[in-house]
Amino acid sequence: MPSTLRLIPTLSNSSLTLHRTINLYPLSNYTFGTKDPLFERDPSVPARFQRMREEFDKVGMRRSVEGILLVHEHGLPHVLLLQLGTTFFKLPGGELNPGEDDIEGLKRLLTEILGRQDGVVQDWLIEDSVGNWWRPNFEPPQYPYIPPHITKPKEHKKLFLVQLQEKALFAVPKNYKLVAAPLFELYDNSQGYGPIISSLPQTMSRFDFIYM
Repeated sequence: MPSTLRLIPTLSNSSLTLHRTINLYPLSNYTFGTKDPLFERDPSVPARFQRMREEFDKVGMRRSVEGILLVHEHGLPHVLLLQLGTTFFKLPGGELNPGEDDIEGLKRLLTEILGRQDGVVQDWLIEDSVGNWWRPNFEPPQYPYIPPHITKPKEHKKLFLVQLQEKALFAVPKNYKLVAAPLFELYDNSQGYGPIISSLPQTMSRFDFIYM
């Protein structure tokens, strides 16, 4: 039997941001250098879930953050992805420390992964929170909701849109490649990029892109 809906008064439309614009700069505006390799904390997928299980018993659910960095090429929006090997892609980010703030943690991780090494401090502008994903078990699947009957998710991952400066230098760990993937290639392509990255075209569709 359908549930009865009760209307709840809402704030006036004047309080809502109905049109969000994001500036996208050409990929050619950015310089990419290299730095020492950045290795994963876990040598294998089973080891990663074993560490997650051990940490869950001590500190509870893992919290992680990832950044969406957008550029454009030939007037088409592209997402910057880290590529490891030939088939594995991920957004820059990682695990938060216990008690660490989401935004400050993401800035720390972006600096560790892509920050330059010449002493110039990278200024990361975290524009908006755009997604939440949960891992219900100590297994690979993640979902943009908490599945039914799951009371203690094992990981909560937040996605943030990062507004890039007009020009910047990124230092990429030698064991990774930083690639610019067009949104049209990601769409409905979970086989190639996984469910989170392949959902980015829908996630980003609420923004109006300004091509600078």
